[in-house]
Amino acid sequence: MDQVAFIVWRESVEALLVVGILYTWLRSSPEGRRGMPWLWGGVAAGLLLAVALALVFMGVSTWLSDTGQEWFQAIMALVACGLVVQMVMWMKKNGRKLKSELVSGASANLQRNSWWGLLILVMIAVAREGSETVVFLWGTVLAGAQQDQAWMLAAAGVGGFLLALLTFYILQLGGKIITWRRFFQITEVLLLLLAGSLLVNGIDHLISLEAIPTLVDPVWDTSALLDDSSGIGKVLADFAGYRAMPSLMHVIIFVLYWLGVFLLYRMLRSESAGAAVPARG
Repeated sequence: MDQVAFIVWRESVEALLVVGILYTWLRSSPEGRRGMPWLWGGVAAGLLLAVALALVFMGVSTWLSDTGQEWFQAIMALVACGLVVQMVMWMKKNGRKLKSELVSGASANLQRNSWWGLLILVMIAVAREGSETVVFLWGTVLAGAQQDQAWMLAAAGVGGFLLALLTFYILQLGGKIITWRRFFQITEVLLLLLAGSLLVNGIDHLISLEAIPTLVDPVWDTSALLDDSSGIGKVLADFAGYRAMPSLMHVIIFVLYWLGVFLLYRMLRSESAGAAVPARG
């Protein structure tokens, strides 16, 4: 449940950021106000696209066999892990330019009097966040539905969205404690931890399908100190991929994941440093 609330919260804040930037810009001029219906039309279209994706996934899962569903959940978990890492890296690289790029794109559409361009811009932004939410949470939602926890999942999703509205309002105040930059710094760490959890979950499915070997199982057993099925251990399992009795395959892939994240961060830092150095004539 906490994973559902967190993902909905984070993705909703990012979508609200895009809509909020364009809303503020459109409200700043009489010409821009004419685009308001197109802005909200883009939001509605983006949500419909995300719902359509969820319905497609539901349709696929209904005709799959038990083994097929196991494969489907494994693939979805691994894809979600990759999407989370990609999203974090993209925001780290382009976050500072996001506002200017959105406004320049909307301004170009306004000059051409092409409100359809604005609608498509917003639709893609909202659909991106919505579809990522569907992919990230599909395995969790499917498992919860099988355990008759649909109402609890829905409540967690609604709670995450309401918290996103509150977070967006606080961030818009421009406080010194909680700023957009600090928000993204904190949540990118949490998202990378969550991506690690999704990766481990995918590995669990692949091992149960005997698609990959365990090598050594378990490597250690810390369940006496911190069980991964309840309390703090369960939170760490959901958000960081903690396993009290991991196999050697779990350990190897988990280490490779964080090594890959570290190398990606170094690459982004090198690119930023190179861009900051002025060219010599």
